[in-house]
Amino acid sequence: MKKLMNAPDAYVDEMLEGLCAAHPTLVRTGERGRVIRDARAPKNGKVGIVSGGGSGHLPLFTGYVGRGLIDSCAIGEVFAGPAVGDCVEAIKAAEGGRGVLRLYGNYGGDRMNFDLAGELVEEEGIRTTTVLGCDDIASAAPEESAKRRGVAGLILAYKAAGAAAEQGADLDEVTRVAAKAVERMRTIGCALYPCQVPGAAEPTFTIGEDEMEMGMGIHGEPGIWRRTLAPADEVADEMLERLLADLPQAHQERVWVLVNSLGATSLDELFIIYRRVKAGLDRRGITVLRPLVGHYATSMEMAGCSLSLIGVDDELDALLRAPADCPFWRNQP
Repeated sequence: MKKLMNAPDAYVDEMLEGLCAAHPTLVRTGERGRVIRDARAPKNGKVGIVSGGGSGHLPLFTGYVGRGLIDSCAIGEVFAGPAVGDCVEAIKAAEGGRGVLRLYGNYGGDRMNFDLAGELVEEEGIRTTTVLGCDDIASAAPEESAKRRGVAGLILAYKAAGAAAEQGADLDEVTRVAAKAVERMRTIGCALYPCQVPGAAEPTFTIGEDEMEMGMGIHGEPGIWRRTLAPADEVADEMLERLLADLPQAHQERVWVLVNSLGATSLDELFIIYRRVKAGLDRRGITVLRPLVGHYATSMEMAGCSLSLIGVDDELDALLRAPADCPFWRNQP
């Protein structure tokens, strides 16, 4: 696979340099330059929110650093979690005197390093809490939902928690809001073509020219089934049915919908999928309060998409609509 890059070992650092040059509200900091913080952070008297993960998923993670979202982010190599030291520096970059929420995806390396970083900063008097994104329904059964991976739905937790923090909520309240968003959120993806990590000799997985895989993870983790490529309407119907079967009925009255490209899939295709999803929700009497369609959490040049639903009440809807300003999500006041 062809890539516009110089050297593989410079890929992440040159990407971060360009990202911050294009968006001056982002500041690259930390001993290794692997921490991105909001130029206005830390904000005195505000709860900080920190996230992080591997590179290769833009706009996730660094693209959501900004007002009303997350305050800082630790970033690792492509598909590799951030180092402990970078997690520590990201937490400190977000600390405004009221504690810091660690809000990131449910992956073993990320958990281990952020947990250790939390222990280290708490020895210095910084209080932290943790909420894990675990919205990928294909990665574990409902009774083992705590084992599920965090994928595109994580950004909706960023938005709800970030709005609460911006409005002056304390750490316990911001943590409650983030956990509420995660609890009401479900995502499933499908893949058509693989991606290739810079410098790797082979793609992350192989798949036939006429095949697709339902439920594949954003790093190529195995999904639910692999079959001949189906028409878009069949794909959308199955994704929606699986999400609604998993999302409690009590959270299905009103939803926000996120149709996300995994990297190579065009907006044209995403709108074909959304058209069918919207019709399916209308038919079931479920109200779509707002759709988000685009590139929100990618996997290099992987072809495919993910579908996320979050069941909202008045509180979550207001938080998701609250003002926000980052490179990849802006809500006007």
